[in-house]
Amino acid sequence: MTAPKPAKPVSAPAEGGSRLPARIVAVPADREGQRLDNFLLGQLKGAPRSLVYKLVRSGQVRVNGGRAKAERKLEAGDEVRIPPVSLIEEGDKTPPPAGFLRRMEEAIVFEDARLLVINKPTGVASHGGSGISHGAIETMRALRPNQGLELVHRLDRDTSGLLIIAKKRSALVELQALMREDHKDGIQKRYLTLLVGRMPNGTMSVDAPLHVGLRQGSERHVQVNAAGKPSVSHFSVLERRGGHSFCEVLIDTGRTHQIRVHAQHLGHPVAGDDKYGDEAVNKRLREQIGLKRLFLHAHSLQFRLDDGKTPYLLTAPLAEDLQAALDRLG
Repeated sequence: MTAPKPAKPVSAPAEGGSRLPARIVAVPADREGQRLDNFLLGQLKGAPRSLVYKLVRSGQVRVNGGRAKAERKLEAGDEVRIPPVSLIEEGDKTPPPAGFLRRMEEAIVFEDARLLVINKPTGVASHGGSGISHGAIETMRALRPNQGLELVHRLDRDTSGLLIIAKKRSALVELQALMREDHKDGIQKRYLTLLVGRMPNGTMSVDAPLHVGLRQGSERHVQVNAAGKPSVSHFSVLERRGGHSFCEVLIDTGRTHQIRVHAQHLGHPVAGDDKYGDEAVNKRLREQIGLKRLFLHAHSLQFRLDDGKTPYLLTAPLAEDLQAALDRLG
């Protein structure tokens, strides 16, 4: 089956060649504190994030009559100028396939009035873009068309495990506050991973700043660099299998590719990692135990809402393909 071509965003002309007028949207009270880029993504449904940033950088988006940066926090009553943008289809735009919708419905592991949590399968992007038509958030919105669902955080496409989606703006704001580094009671994030080689017993902590760079084709590549952002990971060996180390990782920060780069920094890269890992070991594990992807799973999330009054402990068992590969290690 050939994947549908992504929509091409363009400024929409009116009949006769004149441009449609921009619209002015007042920021409602429940969107106070939201970043400008995220507010625009909600207003320009289906527009890729790259287009939103282009509109902001070019000055086509205005806040209270003035230019603004994408990260600006909006206040209730702010007037946002939104330029005319439409999505012209380059091919037939289709909803997520029925089988994929069922798969994502079955991936829901927790839901209440304000949160929806899925055990994201590997290979599914957190959100669409860059040629990906249907990410996790777009698919869940298709399943729940009458709910204003928003991603609280993201997982790499190859990483499986817990992904939180907010059903209410108030929950999104509170969870994002918990994720800030200066919050004394944040979100405890624990992952399960298989590291190449024999890690020492106990817990090894890595406190190494990470810097995100770009390679050819805008591919992100992260490295330990003093110019980067502070990053802390704690690796604990749970058991050893076939000369490798099955570990739990607690992260104090949530940087791009953090666990993968810190594991590489330790000299024990994540098994199956085709970006930061050991190519020869990956090939051997693929042939011997059928490990065909990154061995990294977001296993547990623990936090409190309502100013600490309501505790949450969410867990997702190790993905079946990773458990099968682990069992074959003996």
